Amino acid sequence: MGLKLAIGGKGGVGKTTITSLLARCIANIDPNNRVIAIDADPVTNLAAALGISEHPPITPVSELSDLIAERTGAKPGTMGGFFTLNPKVDDIPERFSRERDGVKLLVMGTVKKGGSGCICPESTILKALMNHLVLARKDIVIMDMEAGVEHLGRATSRSVDALVAVVNPGARSRIAAEKIRQLGQDIGIKRIVVLGNRVRNSEDEDRIRQSLSDFEIIGFLPEFDEIAEADRVGVRPFDDPLTIPSEIRSLAAKFLTLG
Repeated sequence: MGLKLAIGGKGGVGKTTITSLLARCIANIDPNNRVIAIDADPVTNLAAALGISEHPPITPVSELSDLIAERTGAKPGTMGGFFTLNPKVDDIPERFSRERDGVKLLVMGTVKKGGSGCICPESTILKALMNHLVLARKDIVIMDMEAGVEHLGRATSRSVDALVAVVNPGARSRIAAEKIRQLGQDIGIKRIVVLGNRVRNSEDEDRIRQSLSDFEIIGFLPEFDEIAEADRVGVRPFDDPLTIPSEIRSLAAKFLTLG
């Protein structure tokens, strides 16, 4: 069915940059790879990391009011009542994604009323779309998640190949990894791994290994000066996909064996 990855981590650990670079690498490895990058973080910035223009602005799927009303039979923002729980969503990836370098971007958005578990038209569309992307399509899907995994239901989560908790050597992101693992286990994700990012030396690696000794550690990535510089000037790092570092390319190849 194609690789399905969820990338999570506390704010600032670099998960969005990693999501974008993995998506671009995988698309570059084989032009036949159909890659969809999902921005499922409330702070949406995956478009910038992918170098995809936001002019005109990208409307998240959760804010496509007319589409949601058409497909569910209920006005967004309403709670309860009667509406379709299995809306048509298979045309959304093609209609509402933006593409660059073989990577399609879909911005999911969030449900602003009632919480992540609310039974409302917006939540129904988001969950149905995620089910479609993970269960019904052969595309490679890489999801930039917030620390939680609110868009993934139990049925969907069982088909996610891995939930990747991105951590830095600091104590706070290690604590976040425990929280992400618990959330992933609660909805039935079978494989939960740690990726160490911005690792400066072997001492940093050892610190992560020791503090997360009961996790599967998929790898470590160093601090790349170009990523920091690209962030400062507002461009995507490694604009030419062929210049993406070998450490990230090797990680992408490793993940492809999971699909």
